[in-house]
Amino acid sequence: MPLYYLKGGTAIQNLKRNINLGFRVTKEEQEAIKNRMALAGSKNFQSYLLRMAMNGYIVNLDLSDVKECSRLLGNISGNINQIARRVNETQRIYSDDIADIRRGLDDIWRQQDMIIRKLTETLEDV
Repeated sequence: MPLYYLKGGTAIQNLKRNINLGFRVTKEEQEAIKNRMALAGSKNFQSYLLRMAMNGYIVNLDLSDVKECSRLLGNISGNINQIARRVNETQRIYSDDIADIRRGLDDIWRQQDMIIRKLTETLEDV
């Protein structure tokens, strides 16, 4: 008999399944479930659903921090391009330009640090 694991690592062996759980899905939802079954390498529908119900988990990601990081990267990229054009024309770079690049990079590093901390916290909760 197969073993199933509850959260926390407790193993259970189901000898007799006498409770029926059922739900309805749309055709699209059924196809999505079949696709996920195939990705998981499962061929038995009941076994797959039971395994997901017993051992599966849901990850809900808020990607707003990643989008903000992309925005900051776009900003600094534009600033660097403007500075490079000006340096090519005048053969001079100004201390304000360097300070602007440093501020932009500091913003990006702070945003990256926040993303990594949140991902670490999320993974620790799983």
